[in-house]
Amino acid sequence: MELSEEELRLLEQMERALVEEDPKLASTLRGTSFQRAARRRMIVGGAILVLGIGLLIVAVLLDLSAVLQTVVGVLGFVVMLGGAILAVTSARSPGHQPSTKVRASGRTGFGVVDGGRPHRPNRQRSSAPFMERMEERWRRRRERGL
Repeated sequence: MELSEEELRLLEQMERALVEEDPKLASTLRGTSFQRAARRRMIVGGAILVLGIGLLIVAVLLDLSAVLQTVVGVLGFVVMLGGAILAVTSARSPGHQPSTKVRASGRTGFGVVDGGRPHRPNRQRSSAPFMERMEERWRRRRERGL
């Protein structure tokens, strides 16, 4: 659900008040410290992933009993999986990062656009079901061709 113009205006006023009242909190909310923490978690996750791969290789290369080899292999797989999950979940796509914009006053804000949805100016949603829209497009194509 998109925000109305009034809601967007109120949100920008609250952002400005937050920046004036507590610039440190506003800076934290913009994501700079969050980005560093996410990058650190990605690096730690990658290191754990490599450690898990190392355990798998050790399980294969060492001349261990079948039971011990299986235990070390499963442990290596679990460690590797945990590292991969940590690295992947801490990665943030560019679309999810808070956007900042510079206003005429020189201050930056969080920049809410269209209620948080990406802007598509020429795209209008039809209330007709998908198949009806496709049939209508097909009819128009056939009429143009004949």
